Amino acid sequence: LGNHSSSLTKPFCRMLGFLKQPVVVTAEINMNLVALTVMGLVNRFWALSYPRAVVFDEVYYGQFVSLYMKRIFFVDDSGPPFGHMLLAFGGRYSMNVPIWSLRLLPALSGALCVPLAYQILVELHFSHCAAFGAALLILFENSLITQSRLMLLESVLIFFILLAILSYLKFYNLQKCSPFTAGWWFWLLLTGVACSCAVGVKYMGLFTYMLLLATAGVHFWHLIGDQTLSNVSVFCHLLARGLTLVVVPVAMYLSFFYVHLTLLYRSGPHDQIMTSAFQASLEGGLARITQGQPLEVAYGSQITLRNVLGKPVPCWLHSHKNTYPIRYENGRGSSHQQQVTCYPFKDVNNWWIVKDPGMQQLVVSNPPRPVRHGHIVQLVHGITTRYLNTHDVAAPLSPHSQEISCYIDYNISMPAQNLWRVEIVNRESDTDVWKTILSEVRFVHVNTSAVLKLSGASLPEWGYRQLEIIGEKLSKGYHQSMLWNVEEHRYGKSQEQKEREVELHSPTQADISKNLSFMARFTELQWKILTLKNEDTEHKYSSSPLDWITMDTNIAYWFHPISGAQIHLIGNILTWASANVATLVYVCLFLWYLLRRRRKICDIPEDAWRLWVSAGGLCVGGWAVNYFPFFMMEKTLFLYHYLPALTFQILLIPVVLQHLTDHLCRSQLPKNMFSALIVAWFSSIYLVYRTFSPLTYGEPILSAAELRALRWKDSWDILIRKH
Repeated sequence: LGNHSSSLTKPFCRMLGFLKQPVVVTAEINMNLVALTVMGLVNRFWALSYPRAVVFDEVYYGQFVSLYMKRIFFVDDSGPPFGHMLLAFGGRYSMNVPIWSLRLLPALSGALCVPLAYQILVELHFSHCAAFGAALLILFENSLITQSRLMLLESVLIFFILLAILSYLKFYNLQKCSPFTAGWWFWLLLTGVACSCAVGVKYMGLFTYMLLLATAGVHFWHLIGDQTLSNVSVFCHLLARGLTLVVVPVAMYLSFFYVHLTLLYRSGPHDQIMTSAFQASLEGGLARITQGQPLEVAYGSQITLRNVLGKPVPCWLHSHKNTYPIRYENGRGSSHQQQVTCYPFKDVNNWWIVKDPGMQQLVVSNPPRPVRHGHIVQLVHGITTRYLNTHDVAAPLSPHSQEISCYIDYNISMPAQNLWRVEIVNRESDTDVWKTILSEVRFVHVNTSAVLKLSGASLPEWGYRQLEIIGEKLSKGYHQSMLWNVEEHRYGKSQEQKEREVELHSPTQADISKNLSFMARFTELQWKILTLKNEDTEHKYSSSPLDWITMDTNIAYWFHPISGAQIHLIGNILTWASANVATLVYVCLFLWYLLRRRRKICDIPEDAWRLWVSAGGLCVGGWAVNYFPFFMMEKTLFLYHYLPALTFQILLIPVVLQHLTDHLCRSQLPKNMFSALIVAWFSSIYLVYRTFSPLTYGEPILSAAELRALRWKDSWDILIRKH
């Protein structure tokens, strides 16, 4: 038994032999990164709940978070939905969430920008001292602190921009030594993910994405010239970059909208700007009305017609018993026929009956006879039973177009002209059936070839300020103001007028929503975001790009009416000035070196030149692509739009300082003197940060005299309470 037991325990002992040696795990910890991360968190999170009030644009983002909680659809023309979803994540548990949880993500993003700046300079092969300096400049930049401590999206955008830059640099450095390894793939994939997240937060992220694509294109061009790589290897490099830097970002961008549209499935206040088909895909609202409607429009159908353009407001083809004035204010005469307008509200006078010109009945036959592309119809106003008509009479506000009316027989030499040809613009074939909600049609007058169109002009008092409808001569284009779609639809059953009026007043009852794909909804929503414009009103704190570079403007975010405490978006003016000087010095030195190299004179070693070009291309290029496009934008602009460009400029400062130290200070004495100046300069930046911190954090409360002392520029709007 003993021998048998011994034979069993020996293998077991051998299996546990590794326990004779202790398990040792080693890890390298960059204490610079740890220290910078901790400082960033303290700097951004200190008293995050203060003030316990809605600050500046927090009111808008708070509304969007509330709509996410209620699953109500909305449209924000400021950008894609990813940023809004991230903010809503902070309020997902309760409708009464603490303010710090809503400000948590922007603050965390702002804090992480500090170590990201450090790592970017390290990956650019600058010294740890220069990298640490870049991080400190981000840490003590008052404008970045203010923007990251509120429920706003700029700090989140800058975080993803810096993450994309860092990821690409790490990938590029691995490219030289170990391509196609796990780390190589990770950083390349993270570059694409971060770029898509940046664009998904705000469209300003597209500028940096384009910069990285251009950089990747240049690097790949150099890769093609590497004779040590086979054609297959070069193709694999191209495929990897195309997949991770193009396909993945596009797929992620689509996924943001997919999640957005999945979450927001209920009808809301922004429905009206969307098409009828989109509205019908939402729960409640139009979907509740259109549920069970017939899909195919037939002769005898009772319909409402919505103009596809939806501008200046969504409206429906409408008529009422009032007639056009015999003479307009300018002396021109009218037909004195019944008015036809476009009315921006649901109303029983929006109902029309599709009639077959060859038959008298106004009900749907059994089986129904569908109306197809190219068919001739008459449109009968449901309540007044008068026919939609046009003739050679000028429209009231658009004299070069024809008046649209409902025909009244005055026994004069003006016969009715009420035949209209139905043209389905989005048809798949010439035999397509006119469909509820889905078909976009235009009505072409048979006699004059005029097209039924919304002019967009508001009629005078006699027209109740409703929108003008005109007949415009047939043109080759399909402008949306000429297009109409059936929104509400029922098969008419009552031939008698009194019974039909009761039928028209009752609510309507094929599920249309199932016919609208995600891509159709995405395309429409994306187009609305890009083209929707709010009223161009001049904001008190709006500014031009020329004001940003020298910080001639600021924004008063919050003011306490009793204590006088206030929060401003105002930068560290010494950092901003230093960034401008660094940009100017870089450009001048770059042009000087370039000119000298053309003359075969190399002032700096080749490695230093390549480093100078790559670092400057990234920092100056990042500043340029995030700044100059604003000169071409026709929108209200604010100082915070400059913050991504400023971040790139700040990264350039230590790049220039190290270059000056290494290559222009050639002896030890100038280097020591220059280092002393840098220390004094950094101390001054910290002093400016501390001086303006009461306007950054909102406390401590300053007296009127102290506030006046902070008005370093006459153009700054520092609020001083009057006693």
